Amino acid sequence: MSQHIHILGICGTFMGSLAILAKQQGYRVTGSDANVYPPMSTQLEQQGIELLQGYHPEHLQPAPDLVVIGNALSRGNPAVEYVLERGLPYTSGPQWLSEHVLQSKWVLAVAGTHGKTTTSSILAWILEEAGMQPGFLIGGVPQNFSVSARLGGSDFFVVEADEYDSAFFDKRSKFIHYRPRTLVLNNLEFDHADIFADLAAIETQFHHLLRTVPSNGLVIYPAHESTLERVVQRGCWTPTQTTGDSGQWQVELISADGSAFKVLFDKELQGEVRWSLTGQHNVANALAAIAAARHVGVLPAQAIAALAQFKSVKRRMEKITDSRGVVLYDDFAHHPTAIESTLQGLRHQVGADKIVAVIEPRSNSMKLGAHREGLAPSTAAADLVIWYAPDNLGWDLAAAVQNAPVPTQVLGSLDGIVEQVLKQATPATHVVLMSNGGFGGLPQLLAKALES
Repeated sequence: MSQHIHILGICGTFMGSLAILAKQQGYRVTGSDANVYPPMSTQLEQQGIELLQGYHPEHLQPAPDLVVIGNALSRGNPAVEYVLERGLPYTSGPQWLSEHVLQSKWVLAVAGTHGKTTTSSILAWILEEAGMQPGFLIGGVPQNFSVSARLGGSDFFVVEADEYDSAFFDKRSKFIHYRPRTLVLNNLEFDHADIFADLAAIETQFHHLLRTVPSNGLVIYPAHESTLERVVQRGCWTPTQTTGDSGQWQVELISADGSAFKVLFDKELQGEVRWSLTGQHNVANALAAIAAARHVGVLPAQAIAALAQFKSVKRRMEKITDSRGVVLYDDFAHHPTAIESTLQGLRHQVGADKIVAVIEPRSNSMKLGAHREGLAPSTAAADLVIWYAPDNLGWDLAAAVQNAPVPTQVLGSLDGIVEQVLKQATPATHVVLMSNGGFGGLPQLLAKALES
């Protein structure tokens, strides 16, 4: 009889991916969540994993062999209270991953405030194209693989290494559990204001991550990033390689939108990338992935060839519809830096076409107003910005964006947003939806409205 694992909070990108790995290892996997919704619910049901709506103690009867508790759950949750009262064995997601999947692997981890999902997807694809059959766990669905996690057929495992905490009973960052041999640090900015008091608190977790990388490993980070320089100077026992303008790994743009660029290592040309992604942020993501792949034996020329076949990650400027000259994209950006970089990349790509950005500031940091002052300036590359401020937002979004550099509207209803977008929908218009949640089903509503 195979062991039964029940996952609380199974529809989050991380926990859903974990469920897939457990299932591939032969465990019987069930899970519950407050909101069972696609794309994760679809992916899980296709894998034959039973999903239950809500956190009811009866979901844990008869008792599973192990309960894996997601970091969205806290004390007072009926399922959590039941686990503690009955003394059921429980663990966190990252710890389960560490003990059951990563133990004997060469782990390649990608950490940082932005670009983790895309960089880890690029890295997994480079290794796949090099015939290395990597396992991976990624907080999104890379379109080259159409699944967010798999065990793989080799000792190499790529993991998106998140600095968010592990569980209500383990306040260390998730990535402390992963013990990478190859570590990419993309960038480091203040985020997650709900769990970190300030930037220094996040830097300390990144410093703890560096303490776990062995001396025969490799740490890759951008040379010009002052926060990461500080982290590395606090203590690093591992060789490093740097990327960026003054780094060992450099790029020379062939096209301004980032869709073509040269890669140099120690000033020597390694080849030219021509791929479907755009934006300076994605050029940086690709460079870090090429450097990480070289550490496990993939020649830069091989990696560069693989990038030509790389398709983006779902919800990273994913084109949903293109009807009568109006293109609709779904994007995950929610932090001012990501919003700015994404819109600039699109502007380089589309020239003088009209760009309408529709943004839902719903991350925990946003709710606490941590990025308020950066929001309006981040949208300068758009022609019109529509902000979604539902009644329960809890802070004054309109005041935060009143001095915006471009025409701006703040709307409280999805229907109002659909109506405004339709007014703007003339040929050669690009509409970008930006949210780190489901945006209340707006992508589907708008796609339907535009197509009709």
